[in-house]
Amino acid sequence: MKSSMLRKVYSAEEFRKNGHELIDQLSDHLEAAINEPNKRVIKWKEPDDEYDFWKEYNPNNSFAAFNQEVIKRCVHLHNPKYMGHQISPSAPITALSSLLNALLNNGMGVYEMGMAPTAMERVVCKEICEVIGYGKTSDGFLTSGGTLANLTALLCARNKIVKTNVWEEGNTSKLAIMVSEEAHYCIDRAARIMGLGAKGIIKIPVDNNYAIRTDLLESYFDQANEKGLEVFAVIGSAPSTATGVYDALEEVANFAIKKKIWFHIDGAHGGAAIFSSKYKRLLKGIEKANSVAIDGHKMMMMPSITTALLFKDGQDTHHTFRQKADYLLQESVEEDWYNLAKRTFECTKYMMSLHWYILMRFYGRKVFDNFVTTLYDLGREMRDLILTDSFFELAVEPVCNIVCFRVVGVTTSKDTLNKLNIDIRQSLLEDGSYYIVKTSLGKTTYLRCTLMNPFTTKEDIQGLLNLIKVKTHQLLSLKNNKP
Repeated sequence: MKSSMLRKVYSAEEFRKNGHELIDQLSDHLEAAINEPNKRVIKWKEPDDEYDFWKEYNPNNSFAAFNQEVIKRCVHLHNPKYMGHQISPSAPITALSSLLNALLNNGMGVYEMGMAPTAMERVVCKEICEVIGYGKTSDGFLTSGGTLANLTALLCARNKIVKTNVWEEGNTSKLAIMVSEEAHYCIDRAARIMGLGAKGIIKIPVDNNYAIRTDLLESYFDQANEKGLEVFAVIGSAPSTATGVYDALEEVANFAIKKKIWFHIDGAHGGAAIFSSKYKRLLKGIEKANSVAIDGHKMMMMPSITTALLFKDGQDTHHTFRQKADYLLQESVEEDWYNLAKRTFECTKYMMSLHWYILMRFYGRKVFDNFVTTLYDLGREMRDLILTDSFFELAVEPVCNIVCFRVVGVTTSKDTLNKLNIDIRQSLLEDGSYYIVKTSLGKTTYLRCTLMNPFTTKEDIQGLLNLIKVKTHQLLSLKNNKP
């Protein structure tokens, strides 16, 4: 006889009741976030205070009360004044596909544990490969984020390019990769996980626009060889996370082809621009890459966390991991595309293909064009507003929806100016009307906006700039009035 506790936990009626309440609450939240201009993006609390609240909190068995408290205490990405990290305000339909995934909970390690999502995953990856410009033999899979995708791509590159079988024999030579000094930190982390060490991460200087200096690739490659390093891969950023600037991918590709090494593109943020008829030019040469990573949860309107890792040669996806689990995976003389645990880092993974498939089938590829183009256009509008106001200074000419700028229209020292911009960002965080972040380029601190919400307007951006001016004068006044 089943316990009354478990019957309650798995009650279909309880699920129906709670589910309807949650959908109503989230719908109200969505409506308010998009359409009520005075709603705050974030209600900032200090970490210890937030911890203390949840340590003592008791929902009193009210699921609706718990939901409301969580909503209130989270960042509202659907608010047009959210301009912070590179996380997409998810399309509401993907919240429903998340629910479908969570309840069905098919693990997808082997085909029989995820028949529908496994087939959908292949459909999705083949379609993205087609958009990239890869041939019919290309393929890919979905994995848990850009960090894991980039690591997997580099493991595949090592397996394909390095002369010895590192997977079986371990590192028997000094290996290295080449990457921009402005590349995302996960590339550095991946190289260290692979045992390359600091010397195996050859960081190429950037130009004034923070793009990799392709004119230095040859000399840095030769220097590595002279040091006894075997370079097996070069990575292009599309774009760099800090500035949003794309590397000259075609030039990097041509270098990789000449040196017979692997070319991987970290397109976690900006690879989705391949869907934009207006901005796909930024990815010129992408079809020459051996592998490309594109996050669905950044510029493709999906919930965290899902990344497409695409390969020019689909066979490469079958040779990265050679470890065999006899109870799960049987050898096949045919291409075994449907047993994903052979090809991905994960064994169990969630049914992330539902998000990609449902957006493509319900709205078509055009929805990604609209989303990316709208946000990249917003970046240009923000640039124009900043260029016409001497109170601000751009770090670099924006080419996408990432805009780095700082306050300069006050008389103060360089160090004080850095501190002022840091304080402005903190003041904005505590205010909660807008949400932006900051970054450091060299020794200079900049405010950094990533325009992620398609409902953000030019007026919203102007409102942010006006508020920054107010905060600046408030902070300077406080400083001058200190005893």
